[in-house]
Amino acid sequence: MPDPAEDHPSTPVASGGTPFLGPHVVGRRVVVRRRLRGEAGPSGAEATTDLLGVCLAWDEDSLLLAPDGPRHGEEEPVRIAFADLVSGKPVPPRASALARVSARDAEQHCLTMFGHVETEAIGEWVLRHDPAPVGRPLKRATSVLAMGDPGVGTDEALRRVLAWYSARDRPALAQVEAGSEVEQALLDAGWSVVPGGDAEMRAGSLSQVRRGRRGRGGDRAVLSPSSLLEPAPGPGQVARAEAAVADAGGRLGECHAVLAADWLGMHGLRVRPEHRRQGLAGDLVDALLEWAAERGARFAWLHVETDNAAAQALYEGMGLEVHHGTRYLVPPGTPAP
Repeated sequence: MPDPAEDHPSTPVASGGTPFLGPHVVGRRVVVRRRLRGEAGPSGAEATTDLLGVCLAWDEDSLLLAPDGPRHGEEEPVRIAFADLVSGKPVPPRASALARVSARDAEQHCLTMFGHVETEAIGEWVLRHDPAPVGRPLKRATSVLAMGDPGVGTDEALRRVLAWYSARDRPALAQVEAGSEVEQALLDAGWSVVPGGDAEMRAGSLSQVRRGRRGRGGDRAVLSPSSLLEPAPGPGQVARAEAAVADAGGRLGECHAVLAADWLGMHGLRVRPEHRRQGLAGDLVDALLEWAAERGARFAWLHVETDNAAAQALYEGMGLEVHHGTRYLVPPGTPAP
């Protein structure tokens, strides 16, 4: 196996940083070469070793590195004194298992959030209908997931979509991957984009997200008693959880989650306006991440509107990266929901 340092030529490091290493690499993947104090190499000189991983922190005299490895995300971080650093530089991010998951397969996890939703397939498309919504119907639960191959021509597929929702006295609505061939086919058929409906599905390794949150949150969020009793879900099963923050005056914020297989989906994150920017949203997410980790979750995901700057910043800081974008379309002559 090639020596990582040979693959990535590096530059000596000083505590003040260099164009290659410095405070700017926090959150990025790096390769570093460090001295092994008291150990001799093959030539008799002081031994060195290479370490590859994500830089978690850059302090006055050391950096904190989360190493790559077979159990990526589970190894304990390593603190390396600048005095022991020989060289280093940033390297490309580790290939993510999530990159191999299609937008359609990722969106299928939404079905676990709404166990009462009626579904029917048109090839790879999935018709969804919530017969008894609480409050305003959610678009994800009352639209056709139009991703993949419907198995018939677009005109026939759309005819079936219109008929299915008409039979349930609901307006037709399609969720598509933004910029996809399916979206273009619907636009060509006269369907139009719902304004303000664009969203991103963000996802990440649950262990990496938890690691990035270490020391950044508090313990103000409390899981509901029923959440604590939920066992790890078996094949085809779902576990649900709710986290909340409250004071003597009532509930300040809440977030809900569903765990199916090893995917944790979070939704309904709300914090009362007068209590925002106090870290409560992060505390709520932290509680659900820990709950899911104890039940074997490997991935975390959620949807966020593209125009919600505060939520985008929160999830970006957690390491939840954009997997794909979605938007909604309505048939000709249908008002936006």
